[in-house]
Amino acid sequence: VSKQVLEQVLRELQTLCTSEQKFLQEFFRLGRDSVELQVLEVKVSTVVPSQFIPDLSHGLVWFLRPEEAAAQLLSEIFSCLEPELRAFLDICNKVHPLGCLHVLVTLSDSVFGTWGSSSAAPSSFLRTLLGNVLLLAKSNFNKCIGTLCKEVEEAKAPSRMRGGILPCVSRFQEFVAFSEEVFRTSRRRGELDKAQLRLASSVFSSINGLSSANLRVSTDMVMMENFHHIHNFLCQKNIPCLEGKKREAKQRSREHMEKFVTTYLGQPLEGLNHFFEGVKARLAQGVKEEEVSFQLAYSKQELRKVVEKYPGKEVKRALETLYRKIHKHLSPEENLLPVVWQAMEQEFIRQYREFEELIQRCYAGAGIVLDFTMEDLLSYFNSITMSN
Repeated sequence: VSKQVLEQVLRELQTLCTSEQKFLQEFFRLGRDSVELQVLEVKVSTVVPSQFIPDLSHGLVWFLRPEEAAAQLLSEIFSCLEPELRAFLDICNKVHPLGCLHVLVTLSDSVFGTWGSSSAAPSSFLRTLLGNVLLLAKSNFNKCIGTLCKEVEEAKAPSRMRGGILPCVSRFQEFVAFSEEVFRTSRRRGELDKAQLRLASSVFSSINGLSSANLRVSTDMVMMENFHHIHNFLCQKNIPCLEGKKREAKQRSREHMEKFVTTYLGQPLEGLNHFFEGVKARLAQGVKEEEVSFQLAYSKQELRKVVEKYPGKEVKRALETLYRKIHKHLSPEENLLPVVWQAMEQEFIRQYREFEELIQRCYAGAGIVLDFTMEDLLSYFNSITMSN
């Protein structure tokens, strides 16, 4: 509503200023009996009462050009117009939390002649006036974005948050959707592009600053979901200035998914993971493969004890528990469960192959094998997927 009112005000101003300028040109015969650069003497005091032109102390004004003469007269006649217009813009800004966007677009379009059906060009006086208030509108817009960015960067995740989309991400999404609608018909969106990039950077910074102390679930899981959400949103909007942020969101989502999968996969086979991490550390230190089994903590006997703790049935049960846990914490809106579960299956298979390889390299001939095979693993994952 404020946008429509502002547009109406600007149209009325254009009509008024154009009409007044035409009157001045005809009454004072500006541009008729004189040539450009000729000095024109106008005894304004004989025509306009002095109380309406307080700045014309001597009642005598000298002009170099007819157009400048008209502009100077208009500025004296409408001396109160700019402060009144500035006050009106302040009201427009307060009507809506993001009212400064409407003000910026409307003023920008009026200054550059991209709105309205009127064919009459604004007077030089009105162009100057609108140019001045446009600078104010840009300043107000930048202050609004600065405040929004600060709020986003300083925002903390809800203390009882168990996953899902963060408030700062929802706010960014709302701002982008709203601003795109406001600027939909505008030909000038330089200020908006800078604002969207600035806000996106603040949102990314806020997500990166998440503390696990404020969350009841995996920080990587929350980051994965939120960056995934931003990527999907930007894919739908297809905004050129945010292409880089879209690619970054996709990359960050993938990185945190890998960390999330790796962290959670350590739980079903925690003992095996811990044991073989130690084996790899010894190899990295220069211990020969055939000598690893002579290390007290990594002997054949110790390996057999660890392997016995992970029979096939227990592994399947642990995977089922893991699936339920992931299903509980992932947001259904993002529909990431199938993607995450497939990534976990691939990582689980990779770890299984790594365990088998290390057994072959460092415990050859010992007859030690895991209680479950690759085919068993695939059947476990398939069974869990089909039953849910």
